[in-house]
Amino acid sequence: MTIATTRTPAGRIAMVAAGAAVSALVLAGCSASGGDEASADKTTIRFLYATGDETWNSTVDALVTAFNEQSETTTVELDPLPAGTDYATALKTVDATGKWPAVVDMRDTLTYVSAGKLAPIPEEVTSLLEADAFAAAADGNVYTTPYSALNGELGINIVYNKDYFEENDLQVPETYDEFIELLEDIKANGDVPLATAAAEIWPSDQLWKSLAASTFAEYSEDGGYWNVAAAGDASVADLREPLEKLEYITDNFVLDGWQSTADAQTTTLLVNEQAVMATSSAGLGRLMDISKVAPDFNAGMFIVPAEDGNIYVLKNSPVGDTAGGLAISSQAAENEDEYASAIEFLEYFYSVDAANLMQENGWLSPNIVASDEVVQNDSIPGAADYFGLLENPNLVWYENAPEFSTFGSVNTFFRQARIEMQDHQTTIDEAIAKTQAELETQVAAAE
Repeated sequence: MTIATTRTPAGRIAMVAAGAAVSALVLAGCSASGGDEASADKTTIRFLYATGDETWNSTVDALVTAFNEQSETTTVELDPLPAGTDYATALKTVDATGKWPAVVDMRDTLTYVSAGKLAPIPEEVTSLLEADAFAAAADGNVYTTPYSALNGELGINIVYNKDYFEENDLQVPETYDEFIELLEDIKANGDVPLATAAAEIWPSDQLWKSLAASTFAEYSEDGGYWNVAAAGDASVADLREPLEKLEYITDNFVLDGWQSTADAQTTTLLVNEQAVMATSSAGLGRLMDISKVAPDFNAGMFIVPAEDGNIYVLKNSPVGDTAGGLAISSQAAENEDEYASAIEFLEYFYSVDAANLMQENGWLSPNIVASDEVVQNDSIPGAADYFGLLENPNLVWYENAPEFSTFGSVNTFFRQARIEMQDHQTTIDEAIAKTQAELETQVAAAE
């Protein structure tokens, strides 16, 4: 598989309120991209997706505009769901309305596969992708294909002010202890070390996953922590140490107001020097965003290392409940024209032309068979740090792809429990106990 970097589902998941989902459905058809109205002899389909940072949003718009201009049979209308609560909640609302779009940016994939809401993606689409960029479900069908390169959660990292580091003789940490020393040194200078966000619950993963990665990695060969925990052979109590680290960092080094800070706002906090570093899950896209708003800002990027000096990074899995990707709804598959148009759009999405367009916009294109024809974008300031992570000798990949269909509910609950713990609304013991109870409830519900 050709190596390229990506923003992970966890990193790019835009959050959306259920009410916003309903509004998006009502407005569907009013958000066509490309300027011209759809021709009467063309089939119009909707593409439902989670909005994200400026880089992702502009990439989607550019792709759909280009597709509409070259297609003689299809017009794709963007059906974006804006920031708010969990995007997975929005999909439940879409399902409740019974008005599924043709192409869907999926979450909680196994849940909807089991419910018969997704149609198999045909070979004319999957044949455009490298073999390990997608995988079949238990029934042998492929239901999602990736919207970006599959290189795990390299996007969950720390973006920092390189000029500040140089001026203060600071170094990128090579161990967890050095990371803590770095935070202490910045604080001793009278500056705020780190900005992070929790206005929506999903950015709470950005620091947490770096701290918990080495613990999660211990279960990689056994199917991943969450699957082991679901089987009763591990418990949430096994995550106590990274939870303690998370609370300590929040208490001592994070910019006040993180509870109401939106993820995209951390870029502003960084370039305005309100903090020296900021958490991110946008990877190269965050560097692109910074370069757009502050072209002279000297940004760098690193991942928080473990105590042993390794950089543990979760691999993307094309299966499992956390697997995201683009899907075709079974509702669209019932209409011959809509199904053909959905396939046509996905074929374009995995073309060299689309990949080059993604790269131009600062997005890392999926791992297509013709990847050697794609022009990689290394012009973004700080991109060398990001690409360099793939060559880091201390990089260790691990797996943690939950296979029970109700994991999405557990994940949302655990995120909220961690935020409450960091905010001292609850203790670590209470957070562990109630998350364990929720895990057991949801595992039972999935059986």
